[in-house]
Formats: sequence, structure tokens, C-alpha cells
Amino acid sequence: MQSTDAFQRARDFLVEHRLDYDRAYREFRWPTLDAFNFAIDWFDRLARGNRRLALHLVGDDGRSVQLTYEELSERSTRVAAFLRRHGCGRGDRVLMMLPNCVAIWELMLGAMKLGAAVIPASTLLTPDDLRDRLARGAVRHVVTNADGAAKLRWLGDSVTRIAVGEPVAGWHRWEDAYAERADLGRPVATRGTDPALLYFTSGTTARPKLVVHTQESYSAGHLSTLYWIGAREGDVHMNVSSPGWGKHAWSSFFVPFTAGATAFVHDYARFQARATLEVLARHEITTLCAPPTVWRLLILEDLARHPVKVREALSAGEPLNPEVIERVRAAWGVTIRDGYGQTETTALVGNSPGQPIVPGSMGRPLPGFRVTLLDAAGAEADEGEISVSLTPRPAGLMAGYEGDAALTGHATRDGFYRTGDVATRDARGYVTYVGRADDLFKSSDYRISPFELESALVEHAAVAEAAVVPSPDPVRGTVPKAFLVLRPGAEPGRELALDLFRFLRGRLAPYKRVRRLEFSDLPKTISGKIRRVALRGVEATRRAEGGRAEHEHWQEDFPELS
Repeated sequence: MQSTDAFQRARDFLVEHRLDYDRAYREFRWPTLDAFNFAIDWFDRLARGNRRLALHLVGDDGRSVQLTYEELSERSTRVAAFLRRHGCGRGDRVLMMLPNCVAIWELMLGAMKLGAAVIPASTLLTPDDLRDRLARGAVRHVVTNADGAAKLRWLGDSVTRIAVGEPVAGWHRWEDAYAERADLGRPVATRGTDPALLYFTSGTTARPKLVVHTQESYSAGHLSTLYWIGAREGDVHMNVSSPGWGKHAWSSFFVPFTAGATAFVHDYARFQARATLEVLARHEITTLCAPPTVWRLLILEDLARHPVKVREALSAGEPLNPEVIERVRAAWGVTIRDGYGQTETTALVGNSPGQPIVPGSMGRPLPGFRVTLLDAAGAEADEGEISVSLTPRPAGLMAGYEGDAALTGHATRDGFYRTGDVATRDARGYVTYVGRADDLFKSSDYRISPFELESALVEHAAVAEAAVVPSPDPVRGTVPKAFLVLRPGAEPGRELALDLFRFLRGRLAPYKRVRRLEFSDLPKTISGKIRRVALRGVEATRRAEGGRAEHEHWQEDFPELS
């Protein structure tokens, strides 16, 4: 109870001072949580007699599932009993590969109650991906659906196999869990240092790293995420994110359940902006978090035709271009606020509610985190790698990379956690993202941030996605080259290339200008990150061989630009 009270006091302090950033940042302290179990010590306590909706899932097929806090608490206890009957206990690893369905929330809570750790996995994973995750994750139990089971035909009896939904031969039925007693008897003696969630974070240059988060640190750490989002008790919070990635746990599990809000889930086979807008209005969503791609698609619709009740609008992953922010503000009267964090952390930096917004900035360090920028020599600077002080060690930071002490040590050297991301900081402490440290390059001795150029490119009406890499050049060493994915209806060709070159001239300084364009697909990781390393390799080979792609255009091809 002592830990629960400390957790609640910390939460209540941030909610009370949600509009007073200076005081919240200055006075907030992480709660000390001994033997804390988020599912038992927080969620179940919050759920006693609580008939407010904890989870509301709506599908494009018309299905709707609503569970109160009390109901979800009971069902997750039945799930815990079911898992325990099938051999799952404290310290076990459970691979969870499911689309958005109620079982995700039941399993997350149920596994926590046993002291087991969940490894969320994307439904897009291949059998080879799964072999790697099961081996390196030391997985003893798998919960998936019929589609996932088909990828795991090779799985032996040493792993407990549980299928949600359609029955699968040789697999236990998830639905049998609901017949268990909603009583675990004596609570499992979990510790705050026990692993709770493990994430394979997809890298763009190497195999995925396995990030370990603990019961205490990850639960308390999301108080920073709660502060950034601005969710409060009674809110209906919708997060547009796919299961299997850290952002889903951030914003579809920890934030709403910490706040005492409703986690609203719109499950769809294919994203459609108009359908999402209708859902936002019909279900009176009050807090909305969505990636930049979704916001860019939403503004293609007539926002004013959808009378939403959104109070807080959030975006993460990359800064939004001003046009998107202004269109949403004009239609709904709310300002989209950016935030920043990683799979290895909770929210680190953000534009918190009620604070001035600096266009393009991610905001300021969130309560509980001492964030600084370090240059190549490890000295504090106004431009450098985003780094988190480990004195004292904050909640919300991973325990480490499993099985790789050297990588963990490198990431946490000299008293800081190094993110690998580069940013600038202004006099007021606002942080603006520049790019991944290993993606920056020089052209004619000028340092180039691919991210800045890509942000300018996606402002063009024809461009859906962009990736900028260095292209070898005999005079400048390298020049910026953009690989572009076009929006539906846009046709690649000389006319569009010329229009893009002209478009960029009005937005970028001469030394930053993209000098080569190519209309093509973009190689990506399983989580959707662009693999610029692959594009750099393609470009280096092509320049060495002296060839050009079919839809490639160079600035010098256009005398009208002279």
C-alpha cells in the first residue's frame, strides 16, 4: 500500500500542475516503489467498485467491446490463473503477437500479476524473425491467433501455445481462461526489479536489440508520458499505434490506466482518414495521439465537418510541418503537441499542455528527466547528442540490452544514457530534433541533416514519404539525394522533378538543397523505420558504376534552374 500511495501522490502532483511546467519540472520526484506491481498494486486497487470504462474497442466490422475497470481487473485475474495452470510463473517470458483485441490488455495485466514478462511482437514478423525472438528472448509461452500460429508451425511442445479466437489444432484456447476462478489466492511476490516488458527494437543497421523494462521503472516512468499527453481521470484516450511496439504500451496501456481514463481502440484492417474522423466525433475522444503520417492524412479531409471534442492532440516520431498544425488548429481549436522518447525510455521531451509552442521543436525535458546535449568530446553544448543524466538514475529508463553488456555499457557511459539522436537547444531550453547521429553527413564541408530536408520535401503536395542520403560527387564529396514515394495520383517524371527542385529552392538554403531525386519505394525495417543504410549502399554502388535509375533526376539536367 505504501508504494501505491507514493505512486498516486506522484501522479496527482503532475495532474494538478499539468499547466505549470516550471513548478512540475522543478518539484517532481520519482516515487520510491518497493515490490511494486502495476497490475496488482495500482490497476486492481483503482478497479475496486469502478464501473468507469477501462477499455473500449471498436472495429470497422461493427464489433464493439466495452469493459469497465472492475470487469477488466476480474478478467485479467482469470487470465493469470489460466496462464499459471499452464505452467507460467514469475520470470517466464510470454511472446504476445496479436492484432488489436481485448486479449492484449487482459494478457498484459494477467502476466504482470504472475511476475511474468511480456514480449510484444508485431503481426508482420516473418517465421525467421520469430525464431530469433523466441531464442534470444528465452520464450516459454506464446499467445497469438490463427494467423500467427501458421507462422509457428515449427514450434515444439516445450513452448506453451495459446490461440486467441479461431481454434488451432494443438493449441490451448484463450477463451477457456474466462472459466477460471477470479482468485489467485496468495499474491505472487514480485519485485520492482522483475522484468515486465521486453522489446525487440528494430535497428536500421543491425539485428534488433532486446530492451528490458522492469515492473517499477517502466510503470513509474510513464508518469512523464502521462504529463506530456495531459490525460486525466474520465478522459477517453485514443492512440493510433500498432500492437507490438513500445508506443502501444506507452499510450494504449500505461497512460490511460495511470490516469483512470478509458483506453479507446479503433481496430481497422486499413487506415482510412474519414473513418477515423467519424470515430473521433462519434465516440467523443478527448485526448488523441497519432503519428505524423496519420495527421498528414487527416488534414486531407474536411476537418471542420467532424465536430470532435478533442482537448489534447499529440504527435510523436518526428516534428510535424507547420501546415498540418495550423490546419488542425483552425478546424478544431487545438494545437498538436510533439513529444520524444525511445523504446529504451518513456517520454523524455515534450510540449506539455498549456505551454508556448516553438515551431519544429519537440518541447522541453519532461519532469523527472535531466536531459542535456553532448558534443563529440562529451561536453555540454547547444547542439549534440540527446543524453539523459544518470545521477540520479531516472525511472523510465531501460534496465539494459539483454545479452549485450557491452552495448548497454556503451549506451550508458560516463554517467549519461546516450540516445544516438542529435538535436539543438535554444536559450529557453526547447529541443529541436536534427537526426540520427549516424545519418548526418557532410556536403562541401557543410553538415547536412537528412531529417530537415525530408521535412521540407513532404510539404510538397505530391510527396508521401522521403529519405535523404549522401550521393558521392567528385566536386563536393557528397550531395544530398532524395528517394521519394509519391501520393496516389502523382506521376513520376521530369515535370514533377522540376517542380520539386523549384519548390525546395524556396525552403532550403543553397548548401542544403537536394541535388538529385529518385522516385522509388523505400526499404524499411519491420517497424517501419526507413533503412537509410541500405539506400546509402545502393547510391554508392550506382555512383561507382556510373549508372542511373529509371526515375532518377539530377538538378544539372534542368537548364531552366540556372
